Amino acid sequence: MSTGAVIAIVVVIVVVIAVVALVAMELRRRKLRRQFGPEYDRLVTELGSRRKAEAELSARQRRVAKLDIRPLTREESARYLGEWNAIQERFVDTPGQSVEQAAALVAAVMRLRGYPADDQDEAMDALSVEHGPTLGRYREARLTSERARTGAASTDDLRNAMLQYRALFEELAARPPRDSDVAAAPDVAAAPVARHADPVVSPANPAAGTDETEPDSAGTGDDVSPQRSTRG
Repeated sequence: MSTGAVIAIVVVIVVVIAVVALVAMELRRRKLRRQFGPEYDRLVTELGSRRKAEAELSARQRRVAKLDIRPLTREESARYLGEWNAIQERFVDTPGQSVEQAAALVAAVMRLRGYPADDQDEAMDALSVEHGPTLGRYREARLTSERARTGAASTDDLRNAMLQYRALFEELAARPPRDSDVAAAPDVAAAPVARHADPVVSPANPAAGTDETEPDSAGTGDDVSPQRSTRG
């Protein structure tokens, strides 16, 4: 075989390896973006580099894999959902206190499931692995809680914080299905998903029923979104 032919073969091999590496890198990037959601973009902006952000997110995955994270039992889930409903019912009368209690309940569920809830930075990193799309709302809720301690949060701010805490709480406290539930589940491809009824409208604020930012309830039983307080 001539020298030219050998060189051509080597060049082809190098090109193929390069293409495979690029494809693998792109697939890995897409997987990280799907898994971490807005947290991926936030970290890219914070670190100023996709490569650094992806290295950090991969490191988080490895750290979380070493944690003993478990789902709640059905009994634990039911108990915490009941506590959340009780806190939410008190929101109209004591919005600031209710938001603080909601934050504490989320932290309690995190701790019980095995997340490092006592270290806020570690908790955020660990949550981002399985709850990346929801983490941004949780960050905003915590910022509102900090403002509330100095009296700088309005009632609307507190109401939004309750909704933001609830988004993560419902994911953390979701009831694990029984085997019989899975076996009896209807074919979701054949039946449309039922929508929840519109939220209850406070007589003092009839426009609240048209709030398009209000998420549907997804795991708190018959809970009702925190009502707007008429106290300002």
